[in-house]
Amino acid sequence: MHKTTLILGGCRSGKSRHALELGEGLQADNKLFIATCVPYDDEMKKRVERHQRERSDDWRTLEAPLKLPEAIGEYSPTSDVILVDCLTLWITNLLMETDNPDSVTTATQHLQAALEKARCPVILVSNEVGAGIVPENRLARQFRDAAGQTNQQMATCADRVVWMVAGIPVTVKPSNEEFGMRNAECVSQNGGA
Repeated sequence: MHKTTLILGGCRSGKSRHALELGEGLQADNKLFIATCVPYDDEMKKRVERHQRERSDDWRTLEAPLKLPEAIGEYSPTSDVILVDCLTLWITNLLMETDNPDSVTTATQHLQAALEKARCPVILVSNEVGAGIVPENRLARQFRDAAGQTNQQMATCADRVVWMVAGIPVTVKPSNEEFGMRNAECVSQNGGA
């Protein structure tokens, strides 16, 4: 398993399902699901319940709506894999807490440091929100910008980045191991030329 895998995509693209499949595919005893959602209404509570039912009993759940870097730092030494779902809700929580985009930048730097020190593989899920129109209000633009910056920073430090399109995982950034295999395939197909 890659140390850090970032899974991006639009709404209902299959991000969470793919992340869960990756985690479920590991032979591991200590699987930790870090939830960042704060369910403010009944519809969101139902979504959370549906996601909980989708996970096997192998997963422990930790709610970390704001202190995500701290949670990874604390729990990675005793976990075999950590799945974070999702970064965009975490960003929302940070902005709602402070209304200061700089706080997201600082928190993202702390998250990157936590990922670099993590003692187990970490799977991150995040929404790609920059493919639509420019939002009409300031907070929505701050959110879009903060999410884009966070996704870029996480993609830079991740070992592997996957883009989900209609439920299909497309590798955007292969791990060094995958990259080496692809190069070997190309050389083999081209007769060593």
